[in-house]
Amino acid sequence: MSAKGTVLIVDDKDSMLKMLSTMLGDEWDVETFRSASVALERARRDPVDLILTDIRMPDMDGMRLLQTIKREAPNTEVILMTAYATVSQAVDAVKAGAYNYLTKPFEPEELKIALEKALERKQLREETEILKEQVELRYGFGSIIGDSPAMRHVFELARKAADSDTTVLLMGESGTGKERFARAIHLASSRRNRRFVAINCGAMPKDLIESELFGHVRGAFSGATKDKRGLFMEAHGGTLLLDEISELVPDLQVKINRALQEREIRRVGDTADLPVDVRVIACTNRDLQAAMEAGEFREDLFYRLNVFPLELPPLRRRREDIPALVNHFLRVFAAEHAPEYEIDPDALDLLANYRWPGNVRELQNAVQRAVVLCEDRRITRSLFPFLDLAPGDSSMEIPTVAALSYRDAMDRASASFQRQYLVEVLKRAGGNVTRAAEHAGIERESFHRLLRKCGVQADDVRRDLSGN
Repeated sequence: MSAKGTVLIVDDKDSMLKMLSTMLGDEWDVETFRSASVALERARRDPVDLILTDIRMPDMDGMRLLQTIKREAPNTEVILMTAYATVSQAVDAVKAGAYNYLTKPFEPEELKIALEKALERKQLREETEILKEQVELRYGFGSIIGDSPAMRHVFELARKAADSDTTVLLMGESGTGKERFARAIHLASSRRNRRFVAINCGAMPKDLIESELFGHVRGAFSGATKDKRGLFMEAHGGTLLLDEISELVPDLQVKINRALQEREIRRVGDTADLPVDVRVIACTNRDLQAAMEAGEFREDLFYRLNVFPLELPPLRRRREDIPALVNHFLRVFAAEHAPEYEIDPDALDLLANYRWPGNVRELQNAVQRAVVLCEDRRITRSLFPFLDLAPGDSSMEIPTVAALSYRDAMDRASASFQRQYLVEVLKRAGGNVTRAAEHAGIERESFHRLLRKCGVQADDVRRDLSGN
């Protein structure tokens, strides 16, 4: 194929084939055919960029050639030529997928421009398809590593969620991949060709998040010098991810609930409602039902979001996925530092048996740090001295701790003690976070932050207490 592209010229008149071949031969890789059926066989053997064909021909007319090509090789562009043009025929040609419809006689420049633009459209379409494939490889379900029973169950449910247009509530600890699953659900849905818009509800200042979500009109508040589209409108036709939705203040919870119910929004300072077509996926690392029962999250919004709940398992509940994750991260970081890395079995065993309170994100960071520190492309156990004992362990391994610096050893002892304390307090409170916080003498939200920091899950404690 030439740099400019390959064009098949199909016409039953030799004089027309010779003229067009001479006209285009310097800029295109030209092949000429008197028979549409022979040209079709040629196109089937090896893909071509463009077909320039007459309509009226004895064995197969140009319209039939167009329809067959578009069915078998939709990326091939077709331009039709005819000396007997009619409006209805032109309309039928465009409907059948023709790029253009030229009436004989035409100017050489007119034909060249039509061919150039047809090739540009073909190349743009192919580039778009490549980009979509790359996005799917990077963000789709195939990019998420996990073959454990727990993850297979999650994949099954997530694909069912993608097939529907319902609201999805993704739950799980920090670092379990909630946003990755949200993107994968979007890419596998019918909304894949529209935008995926994400906002972290806990990261935005409370006085700005309403404008960020719903937009505002000029003059709505000081500094609003022009109208602004909110993220609901930016995601129109696509998917809006509301990450850490539990952090929304009550007033905004009301407005989000109304937007989901009525499928319309009102910008800050506006008096009219605007319709929106948005699929909402919400994420949280908190127990929303417990927050609702404690009066910290609106009941109506909880049930509006909880249409399709999907809980992502923490890494400690799918340890069999850790070797595959480690090898994946080694391949990723190898591209940045060296051709390849090997990991010692005892190092892999250490990683597989650690509880990973930060989940996959923490594992990724640990592997990246080891790659940076590694000097001979062999990942050894000594590169992970900062890995702590699993939460709930009752003793420290002194020989192991002695290999650390004093500061690292004290940090490790402090973190281990802190986790053990939180677990024991939760056990005394029967797994009830509110009672545990009262016993500890700190605010409930502060207690929640400590649990998240130390990777302690009240659900785990409750399951241990119940023996399940």
